[in-house]
Amino acid sequence: MTARHTHSPFRQLRLLCLLPALLTSTAIHAQPKADVDNDVVATGDIMYQQPHTATFTLRNSGTEPLRILSVEAACGCTAVSWSKEPVAPGTATEIAVTYDAQLLGTFQKEVELRTNASEEPVYLTLQGRVVTTVSDYSDAFPYDLGSVRLTARQIDFGDITIGERAEVEIAVLNDSRNAYHPALMHLPPYLTATYHPETLAGGRSGRITLRLNSERMKHYGLNTTTIYLARRQGDTVGHDNEIAVSSVLLPSFAHLSEAERAAAPVLALDADSLYFGPIGKKRTATRSVSIANNGQRPLTIQSVQVTGSGLDVRLTNRTVQPGKQVRLKVTLHADAYRAAAVPPAILIITNDPAHTKTLLSTSAQL
Repeated sequence: MTARHTHSPFRQLRLLCLLPALLTSTAIHAQPKADVDNDVVATGDIMYQQPHTATFTLRNSGTEPLRILSVEAACGCTAVSWSKEPVAPGTATEIAVTYDAQLLGTFQKEVELRTNASEEPVYLTLQGRVVTTVSDYSDAFPYDLGSVRLTARQIDFGDITIGERAEVEIAVLNDSRNAYHPALMHLPPYLTATYHPETLAGGRSGRITLRLNSERMKHYGLNTTTIYLARRQGDTVGHDNEIAVSSVLLPSFAHLSEAERAAAPVLALDADSLYFGPIGKKRTATRSVSIANNGQRPLTIQSVQVTGSGLDVRLTNRTVQPGKQVRLKVTLHADAYRAAAVPPAILIITNDPAHTKTLLSTSAQL
């Protein structure tokens, strides 16, 4: 005899009443949560007319993606930048707040941050003091050239397509008591500089704007040069006042039609990195990479360069017909490779619109 179970209508009603509460409870617990590591950043003394940037870290300690809905600064003197991507649970993102330092004196600037974690905003505060002179320049101007200090001695314009222009700024401080006229020497034809102001009184700072005109560059790929900052009239050049400048010039494909893009060459490598294995006492080691063309038009390898020292490259042919391949031979020189600060890589520039720039990493057991 089989037992039969029946359910009381009162029991069913009770379960139906409990269901919305359970759903509500689940919804409450499954949500993003916004936490700021430090909602107040004190900059201390910063130089007049030298914009200062503080970084705030926003963490999502909830269980659903956190989205930044808006970030609003209290005034136009404060600029804000942040990622528009959702912040996954357990991860963080950064919000950069920059004060333009155009007014002398104490400042306190607030930024209102709204997220999907709460209807209440989060406030980020940047506070400090703008001064004309500071007693310790090592943080704001870490590079000491003698009577002049800089915020940077390595300038990287990054990737730039032929026809484009770019500019970067570095700040300069006159660390002497005499008037100083900043001037960059040995600028190549594709670089120009302007100075704001053109004369710096003792203890004052200014800006140097360096502009790059890609149309005046001659070679695709990595372009590096060394320029020099004159610290006084008649100054000479040397390691103590040099500034390294780099950029990667890429071809432009803006003129291509859709049909031309569909028929374009397609670069294909048989490896995206090179491992030379144990070197031991060997002075050299050699590896090779196959460069194939899977497209419909000839592939032109416009540049093959080594970003660093310790490698030599040799290419059998710079033009690869459709369906064909060429070999890139790479030779490692052990002593120079060991001396490199970071393992050198191989930069390949081609006329493939989808693979204009390819970077081939290298490694070895030294």
